[in-house]
Amino acid sequence: MTIRSARPDDADFIARTILPSQRGYRPRGWFDIALGWPEQQCREFIARIATAQAVSMWHYRSFLIAECDDKPAAALCALPAAGTGPAAWAAIAEVGAATGLTASELEAIRRRGAYVRDCWVQGGEGDWMIEHVATDPAYRGRGLVQALIAQALEKGRTAGFNRATISFLIGNEPAERAYAKAGFAFADEKRDPAFEAIIGAPGFRMFARTI
Repeated sequence: MTIRSARPDDADFIARTILPSQRGYRPRGWFDIALGWPEQQCREFIARIATAQAVSMWHYRSFLIAECDDKPAAALCALPAAGTGPAAWAAIAEVGAATGLTASELEAIRRRGAYVRDCWVQGGEGDWMIEHVATDPAYRGRGLVQALIAQALEKGRTAGFNRATISFLIGNEPAERAYAKAGFAFADEKRDPAFEAIIGAPGFRMFARTI
C-alpha cells in the first residue's frame, strides 16, 4: 500500500469516491440529489470539478489516494475548513458554464442542494477538515482508511492546524467506528426532519480530535 497526493488523472476515481462517501449507508447523496442526473452523468460532472480552475474540496489537489497493486483503492480529501462552501459553488458554476448549463439550471442545482443547509455540521474556520472517505469494495479490510486518515492528520499538522474534524450521516455506524478508531470523538450534531424525509437519515454528526 502506498499513499500519495492525487493527480489530475485520478479525477474519475475521485468522482467514484465522492458519490459513495456522500451516500454513506443511504442510496442517494448530495450530488445525486442536487444534480438529479443518472450516476454516469454525475460522475462525469464531478470528474470535471476535480480538475477545474476553481479549487474546492472536490478538487484533486485536496485528495490523498491509497494505492494497492499500483491501482487507486481508497481516497479522502483533507483541507482547511474555511471557505469550503463558496469554493464548492464556484467549482460547480465553472463546470456548469463549461458544459452548457443555463443560469436557471445552475439555480435549480443550488435549490435542490439546499436541503442540507439546516443540518450540515463541519469544522470551524480554524479547523482542518477531512471528508469524502471511501474505499473500493475490492480493497476493504486492508486498513486503508486508517492509513489515509493518519496521513491526512500529518498533513494538517504540518500546515499548522491544531484540530481536525470529520462529518458523517447519523446512523453510519461503520464510519463512526472507523473515525473513533482514528482518535476522533463526538463534537456536535444537527438533525432536521426535512433532511430526514429526503435522505432517510436524521442529519449529520461531527467528530473532532487534536492533531
